[in-house]
Amino acid sequence: MVGRLIAIANQKGGVGKTTTAVNLAIGLAAHERRVLLVDLDPQGNATSGLVPGSRFAQLKNSQRTIYQSMVGHYVVEAVLTQVREAVYLTPAGPDLAAAEMELTTIGAREERLARILATVREDFDYILLDTPPSLGLLTLNALVAADSVIVPLRCEYFALEGLGSLLDMLRKVRCEFNHVLEVYGFALTMFDTRGRLSYQVAREVRDHFPNKVFQSVIPRNVAIPESSSHGLSVIEHDSGSAGAQAYREFAAEILSHSVSRGECASRQMALPNRQSWSLDVLLDSGKRNARRRSHSNRGMIRRPRN
Repeated sequence: MVGRLIAIANQKGGVGKTTTAVNLAIGLAAHERRVLLVDLDPQGNATSGLVPGSRFAQLKNSQRTIYQSMVGHYVVEAVLTQVREAVYLTPAGPDLAAAEMELTTIGAREERLARILATVREDFDYILLDTPPSLGLLTLNALVAADSVIVPLRCEYFALEGLGSLLDMLRKVRCEFNHVLEVYGFALTMFDTRGRLSYQVAREVRDHFPNKVFQSVIPRNVAIPESSSHGLSVIEHDSGSAGAQAYREFAAEILSHSVSRGECASRQMALPNRQSWSLDVLLDSGKRNARRRSHSNRGMIRRPRN
């Protein structure tokens, strides 16, 4: 069985892309899936998000990073490192920043990642590609290699700003290099239940992309950034937090999609009956709260001014 290869991409930074990649990897592994996370961001945040302290520095300087494989110094098997029982990582280091320039001298440079990952696809159930916040050659390599793309969107004003450029790139890649590439779905991140903005943005995104928005919503939760500083996913760092619950549900939703498509069907999984961070549940509660506020305001007696 060939593993499913998913790119996690958005040209905007700060949308929870790397956090989603790290926690999805751990969430899928909790369901006994073998996962490879490929860190394609020169900042190496996915690497530091899974590898603490001194080991992170050692990996960055090991000369056994995804860059070394992409430019032909090592086969990809030589740069894999096991970070959890069922999770493997191809780390990123500072040398990856030079990859876009060096790849321009290599033939079929946009297909380089697809070719090197082809040798390990049968070893994993899922291969996740964490891309840099740009639409350069590294992101292009990820899209050419991938079966599908998860696009994280932060629940704030201008969430859809610039998204047209990414969608245009997806269309061009599908036409020229990768005919099977599809948008797996849009993942809403940093949802804040305390105000109205997140609810408004969620409705807008769902209206723009009907049937393409994941039900699992990732909340704004302090445990999520805290976990990264410890080289852990939020699922491991604070398993009872809202962030951990949301990412567990997100991993379950990804697996439920895979089972419905006939992938990994021999390993059925138990899905939760109710998702506490379900998009439909959140939007319904937002409507109820808005109605209550409206009724409350109409019932107020305003005293005349003197």
